Amino acid sequence: MADKPEPDGIVLTEAQQKSRRQRSIAIALALGVLVVLFFAVTMVKGPAVLVRPM
Repeated sequence: MADKPEPDGIVLTEAQQKSRRQRSIAIALALGVLVVLFFAVTMVKGPAVLVRPM
Protein backbone atom coordinates (compact mmCIF):
# COMPACT_ATOMS: atom_id res chain seq x y z
CA MET A 1 0.00 0.00 0.00
CA ALA A 2 2.77 2.44 0.86
CA ASP A 3 5.12 3.24 -2.00
CA LYS A 4 8.30 3.29 0.08
CA PRO A 5 8.93 1.63 3.44
CA GLU A 6 9.41 3.88 6.45
CA PRO A 7 12.97 3.82 7.83
CA ASP A 8 13.55 2.35 11.27
CA GLY A 9 14.47 4.77 14.03
CA ILE A 10 14.90 8.52 13.89
CA VAL A 11 15.71 10.27 10.63
CA LEU A 12 17.88 13.37 11.07
CA THR A 13 17.57 16.49 8.97
CA GLU A 14 20.55 17.83 7.02
CA ALA A 15 21.14 20.50 9.68
CA GLN A 16 21.12 17.90 12.46
CA GLN A 17 23.54 15.66 10.54
CA LYS A 18 25.89 18.61 9.96
CA SER A 19 25.69 19.58 13.64
CA ARG A 20 26.43 15.98 14.72
CA ARG A 21 29.42 15.78 12.37
CA GLN A 22 30.85 19.08 13.65
CA ARG A 23 30.38 17.95 17.25
CA SER A 24 32.12 14.64 16.50
CA ILE A 25 35.04 16.44 14.87
CA ALA A 26 35.34 18.79 17.87
CA ILE A 27 35.37 15.85 20.30
CA ALA A 28 37.99 14.04 18.21
CA LEU A 29 40.21 17.13 18.10
CA ALA A 30 39.90 17.66 21.86
CA LEU A 31 40.81 14.02 22.48
CA GLY A 32 43.79 14.33 20.13
CA VAL A 33 45.01 17.45 21.94
CA LEU A 34 44.77 15.64 25.29
CA VAL A 35 46.76 12.69 23.95
CA VAL A 36 49.48 15.00 22.62
CA LEU A 37 49.51 16.95 25.90
CA PHE A 38 49.89 13.79 28.01
CA PHE A 39 52.62 12.52 25.68
CA ALA A 40 54.50 15.84 25.87
CA VAL A 41 54.29 15.94 29.67
CA THR A 42 55.57 12.37 29.84
CA MET A 43 58.50 13.20 27.55
CA VAL A 44 59.39 16.33 29.57
CA LYS A 45 59.39 14.41 32.85
CA GLY A 46 61.57 11.74 31.25
CA PRO A 47 62.24 8.22 32.47
CA ALA A 48 62.12 9.37 36.11
CA VAL A 49 58.34 8.92 35.87
CA LEU A 50 58.84 5.17 36.29
CA VAL A 51 61.37 5.49 39.15
CA ARG A 52 59.52 6.11 42.40
CA PRO A 53 59.72 4.77 45.92
CA MET A 54 57.41 1.96 46.95
